[in-house]
Amino acid sequence: MKIQSKDKQFFRNPNIQPNFFQDVYDVVKLIPRGRVSTYGAIAKYLGTGKSARMVGWALNVCHSLKEVPAHRVVNRSGILTGKVHFSPPELMEKMLIKEGIKVKADTILNFEKLFWDPGKELGM
Repeated sequence: MKIQSKDKQFFRNPNIQPNFFQDVYDVVKLIPRGRVSTYGAIAKYLGTGKSARMVGWALNVCHSLKEVPAHRVVNRSGILTGKVHFSPPELMEKMLIKEGIKVKADTILNFEKLFWDPGKELGM
């Protein structure tokens, strides 16, 4: 199914619930300040473990929703792969640093310690 937004179009996986993006936003809002999660961990928590890319798409189109801290979601290695969707791209790193998270070469330092796993923190 093709979905249109103001400036993008993409294909929605028909196996994913129509409210998937909102579910992603609801989980991301729970990531504590100073912690980070991953696209894959959020997808797994939502029961769609192979949909990490869809989590990324959801976060890519939510920048007008200031209550969704999309900057707290990184890839499984702690790399700021989503930074290209911030304007300017350095904004993601600046927002993380403001929360006390150290970043070097676009990678979260002490990622394992700062990782917030919704499956463990919220229960599955």
